[in-house]
Amino acid sequence: MREKMKLLIALQNCDNRIRDAEKKKDQCPIKMASLDEEVNKAELALGQAKEKLEAIKKERRQVERDIDDLEVKKKKSQAKLSTVSSNKEYRAALKEIEELDRAKGLLEDKALELMDQVEQFEQEIKLSTKELEALKKKTDEEKRTIKGEMGELDALLSTLIQERDEICRQIDRDLLSRYDMLRERRGGVAVSPVISGVCQTCHMGIPPQKFNELIRGDVLMSCPNCQRIIYWGEDEKLKAANESGEKES
Repeated sequence: MREKMKLLIALQNCDNRIRDAEKKKDQCPIKMASLDEEVNKAELALGQAKEKLEAIKKERRQVERDIDDLEVKKKKSQAKLSTVSSNKEYRAALKEIEELDRAKGLLEDKALELMDQVEQFEQEIKLSTKELEALKKKTDEEKRTIKGEMGELDALLSTLIQERDEICRQIDRDLLSRYDMLRERRGGVAVSPVISGVCQTCHMGIPPQKFNELIRGDVLMSCPNCQRIIYWGEDEKLKAANESGEKES
């Protein structure tokens, strides 16, 4: 009976390792997607900065055209000064020139402000472009590492599946069916040690009489609470078999 239990413990340990490897493998695409998302966010931010820069440049060009238009109007107003026939018309022309100069001054201040913004955005874009390239390089390296890990996990899973098949061939068909059913219904754990009279998976106590039977090891027993196959966790030989499987994990 102890040999059957050793095989079940070995099978459970193998399944635990398969489950852990599959979980790690499932995380790999998620990690790569997270890395890609980080790059996408940086690209989006850079694209928005470039769009903002183009909008500022466009506004500056319009301001410069407006300045040119005011200069043309000013020259026309200055030309009027030599043609006016009264003081009233002369003062009106001067006032018009004055207002044009004031408007032109405001636009020139605006143009300088926009030029400063252009320089600032160009510097930020230059820095962001370098940072994006560095991020892409880092991301590519990390994705290569993750792909390498996936390859290693695939190889490990292949080995573990072969190991599982070999163990299964040594287990009675009915017992194996019972194990598989329990594993499916009990969160992947079909076999549990009992230490100090307590099932180490569901943490419920085993009645003293049943615990004594478990220590004798004459028959395979189930936890009265969770129905998992149980064994005496302080049996040195079974304990050694379990610890051996855990070390391989």
